Amino acid sequence: MAIRSLSILIPTYNDPCFELVDTLRHQAEATGISYEIIVADDGSTSEETLKTNSAIDSLPNCRYLKRSQNAGRAAIRNFLAQEAHYPYLLFIDSDMTVISNRFLADYLDADCDTVIDGGITVCPFVDHLKGNLRYRYETAEAPRHTAEERQKNPYQHIHTANLLVRRDIMREHPFDERFRHYGYEDVFFGKILRQHKIPILHIDNPLGFCTFESNADFVAKTEEGLRTLHQFRDDLRGYSRLLTFVSGIHLPVVLSVIRLLHRLFGAAERRNLCGNNPSLTVFKYYRLGYFLTLK
Repeated sequence: MAIRSLSILIPTYNDPCFELVDTLRHQAEATGISYEIIVADDGSTSEETLKTNSAIDSLPNCRYLKRSQNAGRAAIRNFLAQEAHYPYLLFIDSDMTVISNRFLADYLDADCDTVIDGGITVCPFVDHLKGNLRYRYETAEAPRHTAEERQKNPYQHIHTANLLVRRDIMREHPFDERFRHYGYEDVFFGKILRQHKIPILHIDNPLGFCTFESNADFVAKTEEGLRTLHQFRDDLRGYSRLLTFVSGIHLPVVLSVIRLLHRLFGAAERRNLCGNNPSLTVFKYYRLGYFLTLK
């Protein structure tokens, strides 16, 4: 594939990303391609973040677009795709960290001209993260994030944190804007790509996952994602490990027992997860119980 021009698209919400943009700008300059970097703010409420990110407009080939109301995770990405001028789009989440000097160059060298997923990797351990639930969870999931593992089921492992898509494909098959809240808009996008037989290549060109929210915030975000999964469970069957697990429980009494246990012990499990020494085993049971008690 010979990419000679690239639109780098970064949706953001209450997240300062000037340094990320500046790093990507320097790498793009080094490759010699034509490029643009567009950051779309999806209704941020933090004045400090808005002030920091407004400096993006001063960088060459960079634009910072502020939207007054939050449109949702799918809609903001579709908006960015419509704003883009170049034939290839690289979606990057604003809380990611560039960890390789060849990050953009490795995309340009990849042998695919449709969709490429570069993946993510957890940044090295630092002491203050030892009790962080998100850090523990992402570290445990890391073996699933290699390109070799993702390529085994390529359409089930799409992640918009680091995803290159040809613009005509993106505009013909945009993200489904029913997905307004956290989670699964990228999973459903993978399903659409599979239905239309659009090839996906997974490569080891990760961005760093180095910023982790508090345990309470991650638990709340997890609950929001589970509500999204429940809402779109019919659309996402076969694309969620949790849905596959639940569908394999054929005895109604087992489901009833899990629901009862969650009602009895869910609050205590949540306290553990929001505390200083969260358990991944508790997290697994809490997610299952929470999902099964959704109406």
